[in-house]
Amino acid sequence: MSSRRSRSRQSGSSRITEDQIADLVSKLQQLIPEIRNRRSDKQVSASKVLQETCNYIRSLHREVDDLSQRLSELLASSDTDSDQAAIIRSLLM
Repeated sequence: MSSRRSRSRQSGSSRITEDQIADLVSKLQQLIPEIRNRRSDKQVSASKVLQETCNYIRSLHREVDDLSQRLSELLASSDTDSDQAAIIRSLLM
């Protein structure tokens, strides 16, 4: 017996139907700009949606890292008592 089957038998009530998966993939598809902005009437496969989701999450991580680096540089270069530093502190709180 496969591990997938044994897991599904063990979890019992936590099984998810194919319709639920399709609904979740559809909702996820609406959240990913790369897929949402396509003008195609063609349905995108679930694997493509998941792949694009991973790519989008990676790009968000890079953006967060970049913004964190820029903020660190800005804080390091500004006078801690300046108005600019006070604004940055207020935004971070």
